[in-house]
Amino acid sequence: MVGKTDRITKGRISAPKIGLIMTTALASVALSGCSTNAAAPAATSFAKAQSALEKGQVNKAITYAEAAVLAEPRNSSFRAMLGAAYLEAGRFNSAATSFDDALELGDEDPRTVLSYALAKTALGDHGSALAMLNEWEGAINPADMGLAIALAGQPERGVHILTNTLRGGQNTAKVRQNLAYTYALAGNWRAARVMAAEDVPANELDARISDWAANAKPEDYQVRVAGLLNVRPTSDGGQPRYLALSNFPSQQMMVAEAADQAPVEVAAAPSETEALAFGATTEPAAPRVAVAEVTDAPAAAKPAAKPAMRYISKAVVQDIPAKAASKPAPKRVVKAASQRRMAVATGKAATHLVQLGSFDSRAVAEAKWNEFKAQFPQLKGRDSVITEAVVNGQTYFRLAAAGFGQSSANQMCSAVKSSVAGCFSYAAATPPAGAVKQVVRVAARTR
Repeated sequence: MVGKTDRITKGRISAPKIGLIMTTALASVALSGCSTNAAAPAATSFAKAQSALEKGQVNKAITYAEAAVLAEPRNSSFRAMLGAAYLEAGRFNSAATSFDDALELGDEDPRTVLSYALAKTALGDHGSALAMLNEWEGAINPADMGLAIALAGQPERGVHILTNTLRGGQNTAKVRQNLAYTYALAGNWRAARVMAAEDVPANELDARISDWAANAKPEDYQVRVAGLLNVRPTSDGGQPRYLALSNFPSQQMMVAEAADQAPVEVAAAPSETEALAFGATTEPAAPRVAVAEVTDAPAAAKPAAKPAMRYISKAVVQDIPAKAASKPAPKRVVKAASQRRMAVATGKAATHLVQLGSFDSRAVAEAKWNEFKAQFPQLKGRDSVITEAVVNGQTYFRLAAAGFGQSSANQMCSAVKSSVAGCFSYAAATPPAGAVKQVVRVAARTR
């Protein structure tokens, strides 16, 4: 139960916002790229969901966002919009699922991460919230990161982050008030009052501190999040099953599953990457980096251009009096990480490898490994695996990176394919056919 029902009005909570503001909006919706019958309804539903959400018509926004996701289920922007609509409705379970789906599909907006962490915090799943925040820490504004960490159960760490941010020159009302509230969550009420007094008028200070104290108990996590968002928590059985991401596997996943079930052939067949790199005959081919592209659409039907969309949610910020808020404060732009960081999987968790290319000599493969590491931070700390193989009479050397789980392997391939080359992931237990010698595995020097 939420508790403190006397402070809740129909659909919204009347108490003043006391911490994070994670209301949502969408921008940059370009409909000119919709050239197919399948894309147009999805983009139209997406635009209507955006409009409804901006007008506070949350139920309409959910209906349209669900329609957009159903029409184009593997669009990360649509999934993020659906999560935003669920969050505004107080449906934290559904929101967490939708934001998680968006991230799984490649959404790299730190604000999606913050929204996911907030929904998980409201559900009491602090472990998942902290794990995601830790993974994206380098891409998130520390002013937001500190308070999000505190809300997820680590207020002392939040104080440390925000104090360093303040000392580092980001001396704004937002940082000061986030730090004040984080002090309160850590139980340091004297410091909370001193810091809050920097921006809150004296005649409002007692009310502000009392409001924080009313929801300071550890078990009040959902009340805190609901109050910060100014929403009423709703009984939520979760996102509709027919929208589950597992119902819409990518073409690559389906091909891999079919390959796992197919009988083993005597002759080694080239992978799609190797076929493009060396050709389908036994004629020697010029050395080149593999450039095969695996898309979510069948090869016979190239997908039409999708509308360019960008999910935006407002920054995490403390609510402050209008007088203090009206003063212009210097802005600090935090550069978001261009690629998502991935932890190196070890032991039983290291189930998959990612093949980055096939080359005509081991020396070239070794040199390319250094180039890939310099270009993709996700490869830091991973072992390289070079396998000699023969396909259609052509000898080549496969270069792969180890230390991935299935999900992180797919994410790695997405990052590589979007940049310079093609790649594919495979289970360590079922490596590609054609190897003629034992693999050469070089351990990362950072270990």
